[in-house]
Amino acid sequence: MASSRGVEVGNPHEKLPNNYSYDGRYSTESNSDGTAGDEDTLLNSHSDRASSNDEPSTSTTIDPFLPFDDLPDEDRNILTLRAIAIGLLCGGLVNASNIYLGLKSGWTAGANIFGSIVGFAVLKSCSKYFSGVPILGGPFGPRENNIAQTVATAAGGLSNVFVSAMPALYQLNLMQTPLQDFWRITILTALGAYFGLFFATPLRGFFVIHAARELQLVFPSSYATATTIRSMHLAVDGAHLAKKKMRALSLGFVFATVCRVVSQFAIGVFWDWHPFTWLYLVTGSKAFLGLESWSWFVEWSPAFIGSGMLVGMNVSLSFVGGSLLAWGIIGPILVHRGIAFGRPATSDYEWDGYMSYSSLAPEFTSPEHPSPRYWLLWPGIACMIAVSFTELACQWRVFLLSGKVLWRSMSSAWARLKKSRRYEGISSDKYDLDDEATAMRTADPAPRHEQVETWMWLPGLIAVLFITCIIMKVEFNMPVFEVLLALFLAFFFSFLAIQATGATDITPLTAASKASQVILGATTSGPGWTLLQAQRLNLIGGALSSIGANQSADLTGDFRVGFLLRTSPKLQWFAQSIGTLVAVFLAPSIFVLFSTAYPCILEPSPQSCPFGAPSVSAWRAVAVAVTSPDFTLPATSKWFSIFFAVFGASMVLVRHCLWTGNWEWMRKYHPNMMIISLAFLLPSTHYGTAMTIGASVAWAWHSQSPRTFATFGSAVAAGFMAGEGIGGVVNAALTIIGVDFDKIGTTFLCPAGSC
Repeated sequence: MASSRGVEVGNPHEKLPNNYSYDGRYSTESNSDGTAGDEDTLLNSHSDRASSNDEPSTSTTIDPFLPFDDLPDEDRNILTLRAIAIGLLCGGLVNASNIYLGLKSGWTAGANIFGSIVGFAVLKSCSKYFSGVPILGGPFGPRENNIAQTVATAAGGLSNVFVSAMPALYQLNLMQTPLQDFWRITILTALGAYFGLFFATPLRGFFVIHAARELQLVFPSSYATATTIRSMHLAVDGAHLAKKKMRALSLGFVFATVCRVVSQFAIGVFWDWHPFTWLYLVTGSKAFLGLESWSWFVEWSPAFIGSGMLVGMNVSLSFVGGSLLAWGIIGPILVHRGIAFGRPATSDYEWDGYMSYSSLAPEFTSPEHPSPRYWLLWPGIACMIAVSFTELACQWRVFLLSGKVLWRSMSSAWARLKKSRRYEGISSDKYDLDDEATAMRTADPAPRHEQVETWMWLPGLIAVLFITCIIMKVEFNMPVFEVLLALFLAFFFSFLAIQATGATDITPLTAASKASQVILGATTSGPGWTLLQAQRLNLIGGALSSIGANQSADLTGDFRVGFLLRTSPKLQWFAQSIGTLVAVFLAPSIFVLFSTAYPCILEPSPQSCPFGAPSVSAWRAVAVAVTSPDFTLPATSKWFSIFFAVFGASMVLVRHCLWTGNWEWMRKYHPNMMIISLAFLLPSTHYGTAMTIGASVAWAWHSQSPRTFATFGSAVAAGFMAGEGIGGVVNAALTIIGVDFDKIGTTFLCPAGSC
């Protein structure tokens, strides 16, 4: 996801980081000492970008842990209807796009930059051309821009569970249909979302204000968002610059939307290029069908080309490398040696020799007769989990320091409480923060009346706890102990997720979700639990934990943006609440739309499906593994899974421990094992290919014209990603109302008449 949203170095649903400085995209890892990297480098990247657009220069000595002090005051109310409306629109577009992209490949992206640019362009125009019109007109400043971005981020969230746990529930026949269960899944989403919202609120003071410097929690994506907003408002030609960015974003959006819709009528011509099919049609050689069987083709997907432009060459090449290893080397060897098996992809005699190796049907998921996809699934999951936890372990100094800071803060608060109650006999001096710690603290720029009061979040948190226990028991027959355990896991992993996101810009949802599933699986493995009940509670409990942790990390990142821009935390909290309320209904609705148009999403092993849904496969596989008493893996897959997990963890340690000092330049060439593992879960290679095309375009563009790339690069990429997602929504809606693309269009140049 890559929160930063990003890469979730997580489910396999990965969230794309929103740090758009070009060089920074090649390495989002922390330093070996657990800090967030050289802050001067981060600041310089934004300074260079600002100066390249005739914006005010940014001193390299700017302290990233202090709010900006050069922004104009805004005396009027900034929580305006126009900001909320634009934020909801941007968030809705990103939400739809994320569910589409997440079901395709496991990737999601945040709405930060998208909401910032669109918010500035639209609201600046409103303030200029409708100055005398109520609601639309009036002055516009960076803090109102921040409110629009905050609403967008909240409204664009909560998609992660609908590209992972929710489809897995239906693939295991644990619920009815998404349409029939709409209110159940909506309520579950709301409980996790508002638990995360209320829980994240008091964490602002700790992670954003008092401990940020000591823990080096820069929150790179949030810093990039705040810098983007600041640069547009301070630039002499800020409105003109934003208009150019908006034009680029709009053109990318429209182009991608039109491409996605029009391509459905001739998908083999406009979207998927199958060179091995072309060669087979020309030469008649069956060897080309063998290559086609492993899904080696090019998909001209604007969304994944845009993703490649954002994440850079390292991630893109790691994706292609993982695909080559899994589906170009290991898979064919397994089939050649009779370890894994495929089935004919079609009964058409003309295409004899064209095989499918991606089946997860019961006859291809046994230890004796696995498909290559089932065999490769387990090494991918094992390596992903090992890498995620090793990354967390490499941040041990951050977690240790966090514990010390938290203990000092609690001790100081206890001492002040004792003083206020006039306790005698025990001096509180020993509880006070020492001079060094006091110097490290940052004053909260928000006055008392602008801060979120305890009565605003604490009763809500308590109410959510009680309501969750009741509803989960009534609707899902989930025992109170299991509910409290899932919420505790959400509480625990929220701390880890926020710290990891702040330090590395990576939200470790894979570690959080898989650990939750394993722990919950251990509590439902005894007598008294049916298999279906254990699997249902495992997925629902894991989903609840994942939603809470992801929401907490996202909203704390929003507070970080507001801190830098000196936005009222109270107004920002209201904006988050509004955006979350909309997302609670929007995300389930979009999921129902896609699952109705494409029922294959809910099938464990469809014959063909336009959505690979790797996160769904991972969640389903773990749920089955930790709840089935007689679960067994193919022996060769099990041993390779162990080896691959150890190798992945070792590669993480190499990056953190060896590539330091004079060798730190090696980090941007070091393969990304999380992405390589993700490729093992996707029986298609075209996503990595499209991302590599995008990364290559970005590299060439940046090399030839750094200034225009800095101005338009992220805007074009964001437009591509959102546009294709909306195009996918349009196609789903057309399918539901009866438009048959296969009958109206053509499958010319598609293998066996199907793309």
